[in-house]
Amino acid sequence: MFTGIIEELGRIRSIEKRGEGARLVIEARAVTSGTQEGDSISVNGVCLTAIDVRSDSFAADGSSETLQRSTLGRLRAGSVVNLERAVTPATRLGGHIVQGHVDARGLFLSAVEHGGSWTVRIGYPKEMARYFVFKGSVAVEGISLTIAALAEDYFEIAIIPKTWAVTNLSHLRPNDEVNLEADVIAKYVERMLALAPEIRTGNQSSLTIEKLAELGYT
Repeated sequence: MFTGIIEELGRIRSIEKRGEGARLVIEARAVTSGTQEGDSISVNGVCLTAIDVRSDSFAADGSSETLQRSTLGRLRAGSVVNLERAVTPATRLGGHIVQGHVDARGLFLSAVEHGGSWTVRIGYPKEMARYFVFKGSVAVEGISLTIAALAEDYFEIAIIPKTWAVTNLSHLRPNDEVNLEADVIAKYVERMLALAPEIRTGNQSSLTIEKLAELGYT
């Protein structure tokens, strides 16, 4: 689990195709500190398992599913990436719960500066619309952000100078693809309502212990 607070900008050193997957070698120094082989690191919002951890780099394997669903398959040597180590029980939850399980790819549409801050517009696919709400949380490239404006096919986020400086948002160009992860709470609520129409309609008389157990809630 991650918080969406980026620790470091890394850089892709190399990408080696391995069957339908690939091995990425990523230059980094901050996130390699204290990291052991097998630990999780978020790369542009994608949870990967670190291997061959060194003081200035680590490697990670991406499966075919990961490469297709996220933007990792489009990275090249020299690409700048957002990095975050998995949280520990003592970590401050400065953002929101980010699993590193990318739901879809969106589009970086524009960034407009307002005296040092930026308004960034992100396009999203239609199937993601149900998970977004005004002032709700969303992870873009692994960054925990708050939706400041919401339309049918895009949302806007307000970016402070610190976030602009320490993430890859400042490196993106219009129509670059970005990784999107919806707030996991929204997905659980959707699933529960789909399986329990009694809750959605307000008819809770039939929600016995047996019924809840049947639905997998107990």
